[in-house]
Amino acid sequence: MAAVVREGLIGLGCFLGYYAGMLAVLAVLRAAFHFSGELFRKLLHAVAFTSVFVLLYAVDTWYAAILVAQSFAALVYGLIRLVERFLWTMSFLEERRAGEIRSSLLLAFAMMSILIAVFWGWLGEEWKYVVVVAVLAWGVGDGAAALVGKAFGRRRIRHRLVEGTKTLEGTAAMAATAGLSILGSLLVFTSFPWFVCLAVTALVAPLAAAVELFSRRGSDTFTVPLATAAATFALISLIGYWGGIR
Repeated sequence: MAAVVREGLIGLGCFLGYYAGMLAVLAVLRAAFHFSGELFRKLLHAVAFTSVFVLLYAVDTWYAAILVAQSFAALVYGLIRLVERFLWTMSFLEERRAGEIRSSLLLAFAMMSILIAVFWGWLGEEWKYVVVVAVLAWGVGDGAAALVGKAFGRRRIRHRLVEGTKTLEGTAAMAATAGLSILGSLLVFTSFPWFVCLAVTALVAPLAAAVELFSRRGSDTFTVPLATAAATFALISLIGYWGGIR
């Protein structure tokens, strides 16, 4: 138990250092280049989803990784509750509505914890790459969908199950960038042949975009990574059963 706590504290220190460093860099860049609010939001989003690499590769065990994620979420949640009374603080973070940052934080780290528990803890370390695939597909794809949709979106998707003003251009950007993220992750973190990686990408990326399109009230933080992970796992298992890859 003491060893787990010690590993968790070391991992938490790395995690806090990562966030402190990245937020400092973003603050300097924003002051120098005067980023728009939407772009700055997506850069913060990028810091959040790329932190999964710290959890997966700076921590040795899956349970310590979950401990780090949950401890960080609890610390930052408490800190935000403490400082959100100062309006300038939340305006710096480009919060759109009261409590948005806090709820997004809890959803994101709950999602990462579930993925780590299943695809590292339960299924074994050889499936850990699925966590990377799922988180990057959501993170990169969602960011691209928002930026492209706002800047170039002209054809609005009108459906009773689609919330807000989502566009065909934004959804196409989601599919394309999620696909690049999935393909890149599979090529880098697995030894599968390129055509297997491409086949999985071609099937999973449109699914991720469709799930994002129909997700409501910010639930895509949960729905897209979990759907992407489940589909990737199912396809790789099926291909492995037929062709003997692993």
